[in-house]
Amino acid sequence: MNNINHHARTTARITKPRRFVIHYLPFVIAALMLGFSATPSFGQLTFEPSWELPEYSAVRTQALNWLEQLQIEAQNRETAESLWPTVELRDTDGTALLERVAETLAVADSQARALIDACDAPYVGPVPPEAKWLDDQALPSFLRQNLRLYFARWLAQQQHYDEVISTLEGIKPAEVVDPAGLLFYRLVAHQQLVQPEESRAALVQLLEHEDALPRRYQQIAQLVKRDLSSLKDESLDHIARRMNDVRRRLEIGRSGRQVQIVEESVLDSLERLIKKIEKQQQEQSSSGAAGAQSSKPMKDSQLPSMRAPMKVDQRDIGSQSGWGDLPPKEREKALQEIGREFPSHYRALIEQYFRELADESTSEPSN
Repeated sequence: MNNINHHARTTARITKPRRFVIHYLPFVIAALMLGFSATPSFGQLTFEPSWELPEYSAVRTQALNWLEQLQIEAQNRETAESLWPTVELRDTDGTALLERVAETLAVADSQARALIDACDAPYVGPVPPEAKWLDDQALPSFLRQNLRLYFARWLAQQQHYDEVISTLEGIKPAEVVDPAGLLFYRLVAHQQLVQPEESRAALVQLLEHEDALPRRYQQIAQLVKRDLSSLKDESLDHIARRMNDVRRRLEIGRSGRQVQIVEESVLDSLERLIKKIEKQQQEQSSSGAAGAQSSKPMKDSQLPSMRAPMKVDQRDIGSQSGWGDLPPKEREKALQEIGREFPSHYRALIEQYFRELADESTSEPSN
């Protein structure tokens, strides 16, 4: 009876409704809010694909061959084998295959069972389930690589994008039963961490099989494609995205050194942007003054006075826990400079950013 109940629970987990759109709705909304360029910068791909989509029969053979190498109880073996009927299943895209493989691994391996159960349980955070054992390269590749992908998918759903990248590091598309998912989650993680070059690499590889991808992958890939074509390094748009990344990290309980590194880079970018605006204003003032002066005739014996250019004060962002909280006068000046040059919602975003930095400085850093 226990075996029957376990089998029913296994089947229910595999066939449960997917919540892909719900998990990635914030990602899509954020992309839409940031704005897209109408013309993508990517050319047509003419080379041979570097990866292939899986077939049910091939994955079934892999799973059954892996089971044959194990010494497990007969009931568990029957349960695992029942997940792979001979008849070709209709729901056999990479996501469904990965879930079926994960359940097979869980039936035969207690560590896999514990990890999958932890991913299925309500997440209270901020620490993800323990999965360090997957770093052991002595584990069978079929178990290790597919379970790493399964775990990375869960991490992406919880917005742990740094962990997604580290978990998927070194995995090749041919080593997993859902290569499209592997490339997609890499794409999502790099995009959310504002790493455009890495995002483009994952996107180009993912779109090698664009027509055969699940519709949800196609739609988000096209959004990212347009998004990347309009993103310019050190633009206010680029800075705003990194601010959002800091906000995300704080929301999931990350306030250690990595967050400070991102914060420092944001403030450095704002510093350069403000100086650029000040320089432009200087040049405009100088041009206006020169024009006004030249409109009046000068005496032959009078030489034009030379004015020293405006000096820009260096802003000290400090080095202690409250380093991100700029002095009020400096902060207001920065906001005024940006408010004159860019839409008002950027000022609101930056004000919120400084408030969050001030709040974060009162809490203890954590890894």
